[in-house]
Amino acid sequence: MQFADRLQPLRTNVFARMDVAKARTRAAGQDLIDLSLGSSDLPAPSHALEAIAQALPDPSTHGYLLHQGTRPFRQAAAQWYARKFGLAVDPDTEVLLLIGSQEGTGHMPLALLNPGDIALLPDPCYPSHPGGIHLASGQIHWMPLRAEHQFLPVFEDIPTEILPRTRMMVLSYPHNPTAAIATPAFFASAVDFCQRHDIALIHDFPYPDWGFDGIEVPSVLQTDRDKTTSIEFFSLSKSYNMGGFRVGYAIGNPELIAALRTVKSVVDFNQYQGILAGAIAALSGPQDIVAITNQRFKARRDAFVSALHGIGWPVQCPPATMYVWAQLPEPWQQDSMKFGLELVEQAGVAVSPGIGFGASGEGYVRFALVHEPAVLEEAVRRIKTFLR
Repeated sequence: MQFADRLQPLRTNVFARMDVAKARTRAAGQDLIDLSLGSSDLPAPSHALEAIAQALPDPSTHGYLLHQGTRPFRQAAAQWYARKFGLAVDPDTEVLLLIGSQEGTGHMPLALLNPGDIALLPDPCYPSHPGGIHLASGQIHWMPLRAEHQFLPVFEDIPTEILPRTRMMVLSYPHNPTAAIATPAFFASAVDFCQRHDIALIHDFPYPDWGFDGIEVPSVLQTDRDKTTSIEFFSLSKSYNMGGFRVGYAIGNPELIAALRTVKSVVDFNQYQGILAGAIAALSGPQDIVAITNQRFKARRDAFVSALHGIGWPVQCPPATMYVWAQLPEPWQQDSMKFGLELVEQAGVAVSPGIGFGASGEGYVRFALVHEPAVLEEAVRRIKTFLR
């Protein structure tokens, strides 16, 4: 049986290898502390769960849900954005429901790229970003993210000869995996660059509430206020601890929204209507959980970073997200995959090797702070033993 060539770039998967190693560790009876997956361990809002529970017995919620039926959610999303960022959004032309923000990053290239067209992607980046480009038969020009540039791309380094064939740029700040944040000034330069070269600016934005120590995380649409070239993808997975419910949404340029909706219309229907009732309750109801989640993860960050410093690993303290992006000690600088595999097998601590996020991720490892401080400190004790 023959398969499409576009599958080839997707076959090498660092995270699949890590999953096999984790399964072997569990099968051997070893206790595993899993810091590899950025899935919150905290509960979803109680009022969201109650809204879902109330919808379950109602047979009118049990059928297919088409686009027009998603308008109450799109209204709630538009109102949430206006409250948070002070910018009006049209729920009919500037909002689209998604099955997680990953649907947006995976399908947007299908709406923008012809075979051979170019997309600008940060390196390192979230794995679904290049995946969508490959499925659209596009080409990738990588924008390296370096510590000396605060893990922001340098637009002046992009070769001018590729710009006529460039159709989209993907950004994501606060950034996964580096936990870097972007300033309004950086977004202004990104919007200006994309406007000058007729490039769609795709901003994957699942961490709008995850700035620590008083940091306010900006939206790219606060810069591109007329939504001339930009679209942002949001998620309920992080701020509301609803990753398993798979609710995301896009806000932005009406033409980009319409194009993505066209792709979506031939790929899937929408979520169960009861889940959307819970999502509406999360966005519209009490927002205490957002601040509580932020403080819980800040405490975890502080405990974990302090513990790593205590064993002589001088990691940077992340200003945002649920991750610590750590440069590996010298013996492991050239092989983050080997570090990850041996750490889980010998110490029972699972992490994400930096190479899984792109070539520029080599020499780093990502820790997800998805356990309470005591468990994170135990993980560091195991890491200390492993390193010695």
